Amino acid sequence: MHTAEFAADPHGAYDKMRAAGPAAPVELAPGVEATLVVDYQAARSVLQNPTDFVRDPRRWKALNEGLIALDNPVLPMMAYRPNTLFTDGAVHLRFRKAVTDSLARLNVGRIRRDVEPIAAFLIDQFSERGRADLLNDYAKLLPLLLFNRLFGCPAGIGDRLTSAMSAMFDGRDALKASDEITACLMELIKLKRRDPGDDVTSWLIQHPAGLADEELKDQLVVLMGAGIEPERNLIGNALLLLLSRGPSSRGAGMLPEEALDHVLWHNPPIANYATHYPVRDVDLGGVRVEANTPLVISFGGANNDPALGAARQSLSKGAHLAWGAGPHSCPAKSPATVIALTGIEAVLNALPDLALDVPAEELQWRPGPFHRALATLPVRFTPTPGTRVAALHSPAQAPRTTAEPTLVPAAPFVQQETKPAKKGFWSTFLDIFRV
Repeated sequence: MHTAEFAADPHGAYDKMRAAGPAAPVELAPGVEATLVVDYQAARSVLQNPTDFVRDPRRWKALNEGLIALDNPVLPMMAYRPNTLFTDGAVHLRFRKAVTDSLARLNVGRIRRDVEPIAAFLIDQFSERGRADLLNDYAKLLPLLLFNRLFGCPAGIGDRLTSAMSAMFDGRDALKASDEITACLMELIKLKRRDPGDDVTSWLIQHPAGLADEELKDQLVVLMGAGIEPERNLIGNALLLLLSRGPSSRGAGMLPEEALDHVLWHNPPIANYATHYPVRDVDLGGVRVEANTPLVISFGGANNDPALGAARQSLSKGAHLAWGAGPHSCPAKSPATVIALTGIEAVLNALPDLALDVPAEELQWRPGPFHRALATLPVRFTPTPGTRVAALHSPAQAPRTTAEPTLVPAAPFVQQETKPAKKGFWSTFLDIFRV
């Protein structure tokens, strides 16, 4: 599942697996074996049975026996952290309550108000060129900057966090990036304990669950990990769908909301994840799964299970498994949908003649066992002056910048004669909007 061949045709692989049963043995990364559930009903039964299938990876037999190298690339996505994703029972309920209560304070209006200026800022960076990579120039950066806003990051921490998150998701020195993310979040928590604001970090700190700093850090890690990578893939995959059927028809009349729903059913941004560990040997529709071995849910495979057939038409709109199911279902599906929809509408409205710059079948998909993610999304459009930022505020508040910011950490202040460090995206955005 870590090969380019799998990334190019995952649904073909799911079909072959499904022919042998509801689940099949797979290799997530070199030396990492697991069982992948590709049957819809079997997947739902696992997700909704926290008694027999638990989420705590400290049960992982092969890892405990030293058979998995500690630098294996899938460990950051699978190793234990004390957060809502990797815990069970009362501990999970405590963490989840803090997370869901904090996210519930993000209403639709607030999210749209935060997304729109970020979208405008990013579009201004490429609108005059007439060409862009909507994945790396837009869909990737929008959730990175938005989470800085939602978490209340000041300029310095936000620049470092943006750079480190980008490096980790792109596989560039992931261990160093992970350490930098930890350092940034611990600084942010310390800051917000001293000076709370109207942001998710402060709300988590103030929650009656009384989370310690390490617990707070790990809830923020899972919120970012579960929000940034899937969000960029959701935006990118939906834009591909809308553009691949011709710019004049916008997906043969498909609305952005419909495109998002189609992607969640057919090409969910996180295609395979929600790792469970059976507490005992189990028989899953004739497939034997050993206790304490990884059992991964294929959201992409299960959603496209032919056994659903005509029955899928009678299922509710949200019956797909892209958000999971059961006690660990995604607590942020409403905010995530609003973010994606607002981001998609912003770029389509700003660049009305947007079109793919290469045939859809020539686009490359990023290898990886967990995501369904484009490598690039090249587009062309009529060049337009970058006026979207100016339209969102008065000139007296923030003159338009002509800088081309890059994803680099903010450098520490040094009292010497030297050229000022180039600002990162987040501090440049803050300079413009004074937020």
